[in-house]
Amino acid sequence: MTTPVSLSIVLPVYGVADYLPRCLDSILAAKLPGLQVIAVDDCSPDRSGEILDAYAARDRRLQVVHLAANRGLGGAREEGLKAATGEYVWCVDSDDWLADGAVDEVAARLAEIRPDVLITGFARVYPDGATEPDTWRRLLVEPPLPPTFTLAERPGLLQMIMSVWNKVMRREFLASLDVHFGAGYYEDISVTYPLLLAARTIGYLDRDVYFYRRQRAGAITNTASPKHADAFAQYDAIFAFLDRRPEIGPSLCRLVFDRTVKQAVTILDTPGLVPEDLREEFFRRITEHFRRHRPAGHTFPKGLRGVQYRLVERGAWGAYQRLRPLQALPRTLPGTVKRAVRGAGRRGLYETYRRLPIEENLAVYAAYWYRGYSCNPAAIHGAMRELAPQVKGVWVVNTPAQAAALPAGVPYVLANTPRYLKLMATAKYLVNNVNFPHTMTKRPGSVHVQTQHGTPLKYLGLDLRDRPLAADGMDFDRLLEHVGRWDYLVSPNPHSTESFRRAYPGGYEVLETGYPRNDRLADPDPAEIAAIRERIGVPAGNRVVLYTPTHREQHDSFVPALDVVALARALGPTTTVLMRAHYFYGDTGLPTDAGVIDVSSHPVVEDLYLAADVLVTDYSSAMFDYAVLDRPVVIYAPDWEDYQRIRGVYFDLMAEAPGAVARTEDELAAVLQPYGGWDSPESTKLRAAFRAKFCPWDDGHAAERVVRKVFPMK
Repeated sequence: MTTPVSLSIVLPVYGVADYLPRCLDSILAAKLPGLQVIAVDDCSPDRSGEILDAYAARDRRLQVVHLAANRGLGGAREEGLKAATGEYVWCVDSDDWLADGAVDEVAARLAEIRPDVLITGFARVYPDGATEPDTWRRLLVEPPLPPTFTLAERPGLLQMIMSVWNKVMRREFLASLDVHFGAGYYEDISVTYPLLLAARTIGYLDRDVYFYRRQRAGAITNTASPKHADAFAQYDAIFAFLDRRPEIGPSLCRLVFDRTVKQAVTILDTPGLVPEDLREEFFRRITEHFRRHRPAGHTFPKGLRGVQYRLVERGAWGAYQRLRPLQALPRTLPGTVKRAVRGAGRRGLYETYRRLPIEENLAVYAAYWYRGYSCNPAAIHGAMRELAPQVKGVWVVNTPAQAAALPAGVPYVLANTPRYLKLMATAKYLVNNVNFPHTMTKRPGSVHVQTQHGTPLKYLGLDLRDRPLAADGMDFDRLLEHVGRWDYLVSPNPHSTESFRRAYPGGYEVLETGYPRNDRLADPDPAEIAAIRERIGVPAGNRVVLYTPTHREQHDSFVPALDVVALARALGPTTTVLMRAHYFYGDTGLPTDAGVIDVSSHPVVEDLYLAADVLVTDYSSAMFDYAVLDRPVVIYAPDWEDYQRIRGVYFDLMAEAPGAVARTEDELAAVLQPYGGWDSPESTKLRAAFRAKFCPWDDGHAAERVVRKVFPMK
């Protein structure tokens, strides 16, 4: 039986109030006995310190250190290490977060192999939500590794990311190295290089336990600053360590040198990092570093990199500048090159197809980033087949499985195939509830219909410019380019018209028609409702409560704000709770219970509206659609203040609610009791006012109005 380890997590905190809750939640979810979390408030100018104190008041494992003056990442980490007592230390960045179960899994691996250093798998997360696994994982799994190894046995590790956050360190081993996090930028490499070079046992956890946020506004990898020159002080510290450790062989010293030069020229060559007026001075610093630290036996690499190094050694700034256009050519991993070639090939084919004539009776439809047949575009397509059958409508989907789920007789094309490129290049009409890819540029004579997919309570578009977590790196200039392609924007109500024009300024025409997807809700068919309830599995005669929480920007995975199983049990066997998670999330992890049905994967949300007797939601646009049915709505708002602060809202929902409001789980359970107020005269009055404001055009003919405006009639 292995002996458990103790673990201290050091968390430097500065200016990350909108990211910090997700990070803390991911750490403090751990079950590891004796976990110590040391958060160092580096004199943060925002609410970060207050957030830390609030969490610490609820969880004794969190210890908060408030610094009187800003020390930077390196200084904050050093202060945290002074307070650490665990056998192992993990330095986590407070704008990143850990996977579910990460702390416990790391601790189990540490207890199993007791290494000096444990390297963990990680994934990069980009502003658009895309996730990229660690591209250097192959260095640790090919060929398979023993449980522990040394850098000399796997020297290629020096090519991987040298940040500290994916390296868990034995605290006594770290102290024995007499190394410290540096001041300024690139502060961790003065520790991570010595850490790997001196470790007698290195382990690897082959799982993406760490989520590293890339391209965040304010991150050093995304910021122009003279402080990028701080790297040279860190390089000096690394080579000072090598001077103290002659037992580290010359081959590793040469690899370290090559890696530092490569990083320095990469910093110089990356647009937007070194200010233009400081580029020559930065180049001189690279030359100085090259000449001072170049070890005996070092040879120039081949190819373009070797040319770079020779120019650096000579201090030939003019010649190096003339080399810059060549440095934009792909020089990375083969997979990256393949993707680049494929992308270039698709763009070339698309541009070729754009020279063909526009097909006047061709429409391309899509919804939710090519996920399938749904929402407003599906309703418009259905009306178009009846009113303008001469226009062929083709749906874009990502996978064959999504294609198989399309209604019978609906033509489709798979994204990124040659046929897709041709359709996108030649279609007269393009209909979507989100934007088509940026590379699909608008042709003169084509017609773009943007339907959107909800009435906005939360801020959208340009209104997110002051909401960093909600915007999460949104490119507002690119957004305006997309808006410039729209010819029509479908609006469900006057409030949306006003909000859309503010969030998406442009020259498009607003179609004040109501939402086509809600036509089904204007005059529901009782037989259809009964059939839907039977398909879902609702017991005959049961009251149905549909719960639809919205997305929380501070959570990457589904984090329930409501125990739906407990709610269902409180409401009794004659009530069935349908749980519908936001489509951004995958598995909800919802436990099986007789009173709860997880309908998160049900393809058509309007089916669920029809099946429900009452809607429970927080801030989801579902409330506006469901109100068309004129059935009770209950608002469950446990974090209204946080939601307003993080996302921003267009109106005070608490003052204009469509029905009863509950702020706690107990209040919600009480409201939903037979005489608890969910369907009281007061709730009916609130709903009537809500419907008057947000459902004035929902008469069942919205899709027809859109089709008659956009498409030629038969």
